[in-house]
Amino acid sequence: MNLLQEYDRQAAVWYAHRWAYGRNPAFYDYENIGGDCTNFASQCLYAGGGVMNFLPTYGWYYINANRKAPAWTGVEYLFNFLTRAQTSVGPVGVECQLWELRPGDLVQLSLGGNRFQHSPIVVEAQPPYGPEDILVAAHSFDADNRPLNSYEYVLIRPVKILGVNRA
Repeated sequence: MNLLQEYDRQAAVWYAHRWAYGRNPAFYDYENIGGDCTNFASQCLYAGGGVMNFLPTYGWYYINANRKAPAWTGVEYLFNFLTRAQTSVGPVGVECQLWELRPGDLVQLSLGGNRFQHSPIVVEAQPPYGPEDILVAAHSFDADNRPLNSYEYVLIRPVKILGVNRA
């Protein structure tokens, strides 16, 4: 039985602040070919968890621009990976309520209502935890300390990171 280990929220947030308006040269910038938001979110999650999951189809990893898991850059794939039922290496999350979000967690937004297409990282969350009290960092609409309520979204999907499976 695998027990979740601690997710380093401070490291994830530090990374988000460091690279919100820049691009880490260790990772390809997908901005001009569909967007970079989930790639950036994955980098932040990796900074807080320290492990990738190299399962060929259902993993979460980045080797280079062409050798990466769909979950590394795809909004729905990342959600499916984080909330997976099977125990495997990597960060583990659960869909939650806004008031449960803490720095280092993830929010996914549906801008048009038909699918989720943006994945900002929570960098600050203060009571009473409404959209105006949650600040995010993101790529594809580069932002840092941006209030969640400044986005025009139809649906929101908060994801709390519960911890990291390391083996």
